[in-house]
Amino acid sequence: MRSPRAILAVVLLALSLDTAAAGQGHVLRFATLAPEGSAWMERIAEWAGEVAARSQGRLRLKIYPGGVSGDEAEMLRKIGHGRLQGAALTGIGIGEIYSPARVLEMPFLLRDYEEIDHVRRRLLAELRAGFRGRGFELLGLTEVGINQFYSKAPVRSLADLRERRVWLCAGDPLAKAFLSVADLNPVIMPITEVFKGLSTGRIDTVYSPPLAAIALQWFTQTRYVTEMAMGNSIGALVIATRFFDDLPEDLQSVLRSSGEQAAERMAQGSRQENRRSLEVLKDYGLRFVQWREDDLQQVLQTRDRAAALLAEQGYIPAELYRRVRAMLEVYRAGHAPSG
Repeated sequence: MRSPRAILAVVLLALSLDTAAAGQGHVLRFATLAPEGSAWMERIAEWAGEVAARSQGRLRLKIYPGGVSGDEAEMLRKIGHGRLQGAALTGIGIGEIYSPARVLEMPFLLRDYEEIDHVRRRLLAELRAGFRGRGFELLGLTEVGINQFYSKAPVRSLADLRERRVWLCAGDPLAKAFLSVADLNPVIMPITEVFKGLSTGRIDTVYSPPLAAIALQWFTQTRYVTEMAMGNSIGALVIATRFFDDLPEDLQSVLRSSGEQAAERMAQGSRQENRRSLEVLKDYGLRFVQWREDDLQQVLQTRDRAAALLAEQGYIPAELYRRVRAMLEVYRAGHAPSG
């Protein structure tokens, strides 16, 4: 069932349509992979209602959920052609616009939500400038959740991973770089084929946040979860700069402030859902295993080698990666990890 806030958002949006039709309204055609009924989609619907109400119907969102506008690459093509004006993107789509933002997804770099928030706040203005330089307005950064490994056999080290048939999401340079320098030979396939791959044994290990593992039913085909965080999966609310610049200043202000608030609500909602999902996985009987302490240094060395490879490829600048590492060293000197 929809939450009361989501119902109110839909009502506000519906009431605003007549106002928009009566005047010279602006329509923001906005796409997302998030399906109807998902936590992300509820927050986006709330945002749409808020934008319509605050603009008195002069600006409304027409939302295309559940991938009806294609995958994220197709969404970006449609934005480029003017058929869409914005989208809620995950990491791969974000990388298509401004790949340095994916430093926030670097495997085994950010250990918990507090570190994620600390680094994100300090990079946000810089990332917004980077997106604008590529023709997009970054209204807000959000997240999908912290990735963990799900496997048919326990994974406690890189040596264990090398014995597994690990999935690699098609078109993801970040994960590909890490897995390649770790001397793994992953099985590349689109996310839509992962469940079948687990069912047939073509793959036996995947990575995702807990909520996604449940929503996609991957957990039913695995027995073990590696407790250590592999990395963070980010998201973003973006719109085309040319659409944004054509709006009156007051509507630009509405989009900026409401978009940032919506992204924060999406992040907090994802965190709550992922915490609940971990309990569901435990109740289902999945076994949680610890990474071997004596392998952690090798993991960090592999991460740094992957960062060097991504810098060579022009995907994440070496200077940015070093700066984030320095931020974390200062932060960790005064904070213990929350786990």
